[in-house]
Amino acid sequence: MSEQMQRLAKLPLRDNLRGISPYGAPQIDVPVLLNVNENTHGVPAPVVQAITEAVTHAATTLNRYPDREFTELRTALADYLGHGLTAENIWAANGSNEVLQQILQAFGGPGRTALGFPPTYSMYPLLASGTDTEYVKGVRDADFELSAESAARQVRELGPSVVFLCSPNNPTGTKLGLDVVEAVYEAGEASRTIVIVDEAYHEFAHEGTPSALTLLPGRERLIVSRTMSKAFALAGARLGYLAAAPEITDALRLVRLPYHLSAITQATALAALSHRELLMADVEDIKVQRDRIVTELREMGLKPASSDSNYVFFGGMEDPAAIWQGLLDAGVLIRDVGIPGHLRVTAGTEAETTAFLTRLRELLGHSA
Repeated sequence: MSEQMQRLAKLPLRDNLRGISPYGAPQIDVPVLLNVNENTHGVPAPVVQAITEAVTHAATTLNRYPDREFTELRTALADYLGHGLTAENIWAANGSNEVLQQILQAFGGPGRTALGFPPTYSMYPLLASGTDTEYVKGVRDADFELSAESAARQVRELGPSVVFLCSPNNPTGTKLGLDVVEAVYEAGEASRTIVIVDEAYHEFAHEGTPSALTLLPGRERLIVSRTMSKAFALAGARLGYLAAAPEITDALRLVRLPYHLSAITQATALAALSHRELLMADVEDIKVQRDRIVTELREMGLKPASSDSNYVFFGGMEDPAAIWQGLLDAGVLIRDVGIPGHLRVTAGTEAETTAFLTRLRELLGHSA
């Protein structure tokens, strides 16, 4: 038993929290960090200036509570998403993880289940444990894909309270067809299942890829979650949000903490949204590097998954652990996501991508 486990054993911890590990990735100080899917381009100077001015203004009223309903921010997010959405359809919290946690607080809990389809975002079972919701592992195809027929069948058989559909999926980066979302929603009618489509990386999808936002009309149990951590380069600001029927946002008001979004967070997000065209230009550059990684990995004889995200999941290595360590020794940190034979790399700047690909070729014995 680890020292941490021994310390926890002294406390009257809930049984469903015993033996699990907190979410985390290696935090190692190296020149090229490509392990946690951050936007490595940084925040453009004009956006930094806008955020600075907005936060400075907000600081003058920090003696007062912030807008509890963050109405201006919800309106701006609705405008950004489009699809006829209004502020009534929008909810936000401190990162998409808190958004998902609030959903489980409202619709999960003791005696209820949440269904996920691993390999997928590793926070789903941790969020379920934190809300005392039983997490049920669904099954994907051998190639990590998820068909409408298979997903719907599992929902009908299990009757979960909540379903997590991650698109593009983390860690594989593959998109999910809207037919899967439609089939899962219909299959959950008898059990009144809440269907969450986690679109944290949707801005990086290939052009023409439809969003589950198009499916919201007439589906009061459907939720589409997003984040400003990735495309908007605001991982440090912690702002996640969702779009859904107004009754969903009404339900989340029952579980949110009072004034949960600070005035500083609201000001930062609004400033970034006002400069979204500039930020989306960096997204396009990231997509170029993402596609470059996929192409060059294939040329090296590796097997990258088709990616609609800002990262690439790849296999085809005899010794992934040695590859991971060899990259780290060269100052490049990527992610071992715990799936045998595979690794994941974030698409960074052109220079960062070059550093990764150059070292990888050396490790595989390929010439430049």
